[in-house]
Amino acid sequence: MIASGQTLRERKPVKPFCERTRYNGLTYGVGPAGYDVRIDQDVTIPPGGFTLASTMEEFNMPNDLVGVVHDKSTWARLGLVAQNTVIEPGWKGFLTLELTNHSDKEIFIKRGTPIAQILFHFTDRPVEKAYDGKYQNQARGPQPAIIEPDPV
Repeated sequence: MIASGQTLRERKPVKPFCERTRYNGLTYGVGPAGYDVRIDQDVTIPPGGFTLASTMEEFNMPNDLVGVVHDKSTWARLGLVAQNTVIEPGWKGFLTLELTNHSDKEIFIKRGTPIAQILFHFTDRPVEKAYDGKYQNQARGPQPAIIEPDPV
C-alpha cells in the first residue's frame, strides 16, 4: 500500500517537510500520494550524460516504510531519468540521485529545483532488522558508489 499525503504529514519521513510548493516551474513537497524532492546543487548533464546529485531533503525512514525514487513527469518528457533507487526501512541520510540525460540537448538544473518524486510503500509489518549498510547516515552532497570486497 502507498502512503497518502495525510500519512506523510503525520509520519514526516523527510526534513525539511514542506507542503506542496511551486519553484522554477515545478512542484516539490508533499503531494496526494508522495513527496517531491529538490536537487541540492547546480548540475549540467550533456546529451547522453550521467551525473550524481544530492537531495536538499534528509530522510529518516521508519521501520515499516520503503521509499522508491521515481521520475517527475516534466523531466522525463525532456529526456531526464532519475534512476529508481529504493530507500530501505531504517535508512537515514541525504539521498544521492543517479541522473541520466537521454535527450540530444544539454540539461541544466538549478539548485533547489524539484527533481524526483518519492513514493512510500508500507511493509506488511515493521522489519526485524532495519537498514544498517554502507550508505547509512549518508552525508549531504552526491556520494560515490562504495564497492566492498567480498569476505575472504
